[in-house]
Order: sequence, then C-alpha cells, then structure tokens
Amino acid sequence: MEQTKRRLFGTDGIRGTANAAPMTAEIALKLGQAAGLLFTRGSHRHRVIIGKDTRLSGYMLEPALTAGFISAGMNVTLAGPLPTPAIAMLTRSLRLDLGVVISASHNPYEDNGIKLFGPDGAKLSDETEAEIEALMAQDLSGRLAASDRLGRASRLVDAAGRYIEAAKSSLERGLRLDGLRIVLDCAHGAAYRVAPAALYELGADVISIGVEPDGFNINREVGSTVPRNLCAAVLEHGADIGIALDGDADRVILADERGEIIDGDQILGLIAQSMQAGGQLCGGGIVATVMSNLGLERFLAGLGLSLQRTQVGDRYVAEAMRASQKNLGGEQSGHVILSDFATTGDGLVAALQVLAVLVRSGKRASQTCRVFTPLPQLLRNVRYAGASPLCLPHVQEAVATAAAKLQDTGRVLIRASGTEPLIRVMAEGEDAQLIAQIVEVLCGTIAQATLRAAE
Repeated sequence: MEQTKRRLFGTDGIRGTANAAPMTAEIALKLGQAAGLLFTRGSHRHRVIIGKDTRLSGYMLEPALTAGFISAGMNVTLAGPLPTPAIAMLTRSLRLDLGVVISASHNPYEDNGIKLFGPDGAKLSDETEAEIEALMAQDLSGRLAASDRLGRASRLVDAAGRYIEAAKSSLERGLRLDGLRIVLDCAHGAAYRVAPAALYELGADVISIGVEPDGFNINREVGSTVPRNLCAAVLEHGADIGIALDGDADRVILADERGEIIDGDQILGLIAQSMQAGGQLCGGGIVATVMSNLGLERFLAGLGLSLQRTQVGDRYVAEAMRASQKNLGGEQSGHVILSDFATTGDGLVAALQVLAVLVRSGKRASQTCRVFTPLPQLLRNVRYAGASPLCLPHVQEAVATAAAKLQDTGRVLIRASGTEPLIRVMAEGEDAQLIAQIVEVLCGTIAQATLRAAE
C-alpha cells in the first residue's frame, strides 16, 4: 500500500539543523498548536508531556512547543532530559493525551528533532503525521483556545525516578547484577543520569563515560555510533561488558570483555533465544528490518523461529509487532523493542535483558552474546543533492545486475535515508570479495548520477 505523503515528518519525526527550517521555533510552535488541536478529543483537560535530550537547541524548541500546546488548550508537563522510551512510558502510565521528545537521536548537536507519541505510548502513524502537517498549513487562529481555556505548564519532578524503577522492573524479581563490572557510555545524552543510576541500584560496578553533557558534545566521539572509546574503556578497566547508548537512549550497542562489538542483530538473537527457552516469546518469531543480517535469519530458523522484515525505522518494527502479536523486534543499529516492557526501542531495558542472560549463565560475554556468524555485509552512504537518483533507469539497471550476480546467496538493498540526504547502499552474501565489488560499483554509479544531475 502506498505510504501517506508527508513533507516534514521522516522515518523518526521531524529532524533538521537547529534554527533552520524545519527545526525553527516558529515551526515548533505551529506543530504544538496542530498536534494539540488534533489530540483534543473530549471534554477533559488534555495533557501532553515534553522530554528532551541535552542539545543546546532544546532550550529553543521546548518553550516554543510549550507555547503551541498551551495556546491549543493543553496542559504541558515538562520532564527535562530523559530517554525517548521514558517519555513513551510516562505518556501511557500517566494517561496523557500526547508525548513529545525533542531529540535528533544519534545525530550531532547541530541537528535536532521532534517526535510524537500517542496516548498508548506508540509513535504516531504516517496518516496521523500527515493530518498534523495538513493542520500546520492552515490558519488555526480561529480554532485556538479562548483566553480562559489556555493550558498551564508544570514540571514532573519524579520523572527520572519513575523511569528508573520501570527499567529495573523489566528484570525478573530477585535478579541482581552484583559482581558485574560494566562500562556505560551515555553519549553525553538523555540517559546520562538515569542509566548509571539504574545499573548501580541493581548492584553493578559502573564505570560511566559520556555523562558530562554541555549542549554541544552529544554523540561526539561517544555513544553507540562511535563505540571505539567504549571498547577501549572495557579493556582499560577490565570490565565484563560495555554498554553504549545513543543520544536519546533508544538504541544500544554492546562490547564484550575483549572489547569486540556486539551489534543489534546479535542482541536480538540472544534475547530471542533466551525468551524462547523461557516460554516468553510470542508469535513464533521476531520482527526486524531489511537491514538485519541473513545470519540472524538463518539462526532463528534453526530455532524454529521466523524473521519478519519491515522497512527501516523502529516505528515500523513496532507496528508490525502489534499486527502480528510478537513481543520482540528491533534493528541492527541497536533499536530493540521488548513490548512486554516498552512501546519503543529502549537501550537500557535491552541491555538489562542481556545482562540477565550473563548472570544466569555465569559465562563471559564473548561466550554468550555472539549467537551466530554474520554473513559478510557492507554498507556505504552516498550523499546527494536535489532529487533522489534512485529513480534513474541506469541506476535501477545497475541494482538489478548486482542482484543477479548474488542470486540466492545474498541480497542487495538500496534505499534513501529518512533523516539525511543520503543513499544507503548495502549488499551481503557468502563471498566477501564479491560483496565489496558490488558495493563499489553501485556507489560509483549513484555518485556519477548525482554529479550529472548537478551539472
């Protein structure tokens, strides 16, 4: 089915360079008004919660959104810096009408974003986002609240504590992390307080890095997208495992005691195996995206489990999980959704499930967390300007030729990024040399097409 066309919203909310369209105070104000009006349903006093990460531009976008919601008649609860999954959880547990996160996730500080959650704590559908965009394009002045119906703003002082307790409760009763030495990288982001506190309260010896945000350093040489410092710190401190979150803590990457990376596919495989053994896995399999390695699919098949694939974006994974009644899904990048505990990717909760397996097994992370051998997979990005080159006939022909070379031994995936002007070129298969050649040729073809289009 053709997706609803949206101009502002991408695969994970609205995102862009701070103080330039669409990440301006003016657009944030209009977004607050439009979303506030759309989610005013009934006669009760409607409420929205707003959380953010640690970017400097959050100080601009938060009051603009607040003003928009208040002018639409909504009461605003400000949570301050908190992980995206914490806001999703609070939206549902406090019975709010809407949740908002101001974050650009793993992007550098110059960028920011706004993503919305419905009353059920789930990200909004494409159709609902399109409705909001349509309202933003209209003159809403005649529909805003009367002066005596304006909303109010207040702070939720125990927001962090509520999330910490919710994350800890995802572990089976009585399970502790005593004796585990953990390096925790919070990317100078939204989890810089709550994640170290949760692990410490569970008994772990925690060495924290990336916990000194200054408004500019979020994701800079730290976090799940730059895990080399995590790996070095694991070796330096003789840790049992390393955990790296991203800027809004909805994704996680691990490092074993040897300082070797454990990606989202391995995490999904390990948790699926553990949940199946405990009789907790629903739906006969898991949901992942087109980016997940074929090795994961083969590993799950060996367990008698299916791998249902979606387009890239944890929101699409979550939607497919709900539709197929599965309770585990995620992405290779580290978004892991455990719907028994969270409605969206939660890096801390996913890490806790892995730590639980370590505690129960008594084995080292290198022996436990790498459950399958991945097929050679190579991903490269090609930046473009203007229209996407993917629709050009000679680019499509090159993709078809590459796929024919792999036949049944692998696959080729070419897609446009939903958050940046990039074409992502991925190939995987059993022959690493052939995979490298295919990616090189396809990237060159796309780059040449981009240059010709610019001339």
